[in-house]
Amino acid sequence: MSSPSQNTKSSLVHVFLVSFHGQGSVNPFLRLAKRLASKGMLVTFSAPELVGKEMRAVDMNLIIDQPTPYGDGMIRFEFFEDGSSDQSIIEDFDLRMEMLEQTGRRNLTKILKKQDDEGRPVSCIVHNPFFPWVCEISESLGIPNALLWIQSCACFSIYYHYNFNLVPFPSELEPEKDVILPSMPVLKYDDLPTFLLKSSGFELVLKRTMLNQFNNLSKPFCVLVDSFQELEHEVVRHMSKICPIRTIGPLLFNDPKIVSHIRGDCTNIEEDCIEWLDSRPTSSVVYISFGSVAVPDQEQTDEIAFGLLNSGISFLWVMKPPPGYSVFQPVVLPDGFLSKVGGRGKIVKWCPQEQVLSHPSIAFFLTHCGWNSSMEAISSGVPIIACPQWGDQATNAKCLVDVFKMGIRLSRDENGSKIIGREEIEKCLREATSDDSKVAEMIENARKWKKQAEEAVAERGSSAINIQAFVDELKNIHAKKQEENA
Repeated sequence: MSSPSQNTKSSLVHVFLVSFHGQGSVNPFLRLAKRLASKGMLVTFSAPELVGKEMRAVDMNLIIDQPTPYGDGMIRFEFFEDGSSDQSIIEDFDLRMEMLEQTGRRNLTKILKKQDDEGRPVSCIVHNPFFPWVCEISESLGIPNALLWIQSCACFSIYYHYNFNLVPFPSELEPEKDVILPSMPVLKYDDLPTFLLKSSGFELVLKRTMLNQFNNLSKPFCVLVDSFQELEHEVVRHMSKICPIRTIGPLLFNDPKIVSHIRGDCTNIEEDCIEWLDSRPTSSVVYISFGSVAVPDQEQTDEIAFGLLNSGISFLWVMKPPPGYSVFQPVVLPDGFLSKVGGRGKIVKWCPQEQVLSHPSIAFFLTHCGWNSSMEAISSGVPIIACPQWGDQATNAKCLVDVFKMGIRLSRDENGSKIIGREEIEKCLREATSDDSKVAEMIENARKWKKQAEEAVAERGSSAINIQAFVDELKNIHAKKQEENA
């Protein structure tokens, strides 16, 4: 077999991926890039220039626009100007999204046309749901387009039914109304994505953007979902009758035979945490992370800190400062916290989460329940303590705890406060690391889902079949295009 470097650029099917900013979007898009490149495709990873700046700050050598061999194919990076040099625009989220669309439409169109001139015409564009206008660019250029849905299929169903007004949802008259959807458990109002409940602020902007994608749902020829058939069987089966959905996850599984240093980190990783985990007993550490965007406020951070302190349990806690474009504020630890914890706890700004979750010392994962983190917990067989913050996280927590039955959920105080108290945190931490039969069942369920996740991406697995069908379709599109240009 010829190596990718022996192939001409135009002989490879060229797939152009357009990611939103934030690690939560970058990760699944780069994972898809690797999956497609491993099957002999040229993949361009594209995102706003702000992402490029963050990635180059971590490792300048890895982010280059020249194709880098990966498996039987290649991966290259190309970022588009997004107006991020204007600080006032970054600080105003509504204005930032407006500028992203204006500059993105113009600059991304130029970049896509340039691919033809440079001998690597694009056969397919895959975009993020927060960039619904990309499918309009695809249509205008006559390039087939697919959507990569980076939340659960359950959330896809919720947004779909909400957007097209197919079932009743909470309203001003009935703010706490239950939602009943096909092939899903009954959802309380606070199990829904917070975008659908907010009437102002940045979440309203994201809601409007997300629903624009559903209004453009006829444009993508398929919807790729970072989930797997066995995990969300009933809702996938139902929604597949409505939309061309293909589950292709978990995307985080890479071909172990491929050795590559291609990464997409937007923050420097503190890898010494792995050495620290090596020093801890098996199943003794609770790993805590709230993702790359959301930061619990100062009061909630204090309660988590005191809950950890009082529990006496070992922990690894990721405390990442919020990105400049987010609405979240930096927080600090209580005075004297680190000295009181001593060697049984470690605080880092960022860490290699996949590696951490697969470490034998990890017992539970106290998580915000973002979909990437949820899929990583499932794929690693690690049970969770759910502490959702915003967006789709409440829905994911509902699924992880009540449907997948691989975790427990922190409860707010009965006085109606949105803050989870230190007593509740301490109680759940102690429960998660106990010998209770319910905990044993969660651990067993987590291991079961890990096995099914591995089977889904293995040869002849449900996700492996779906990704190969997508690849075959892209090859057919490429072949037809070459015939037309011959």
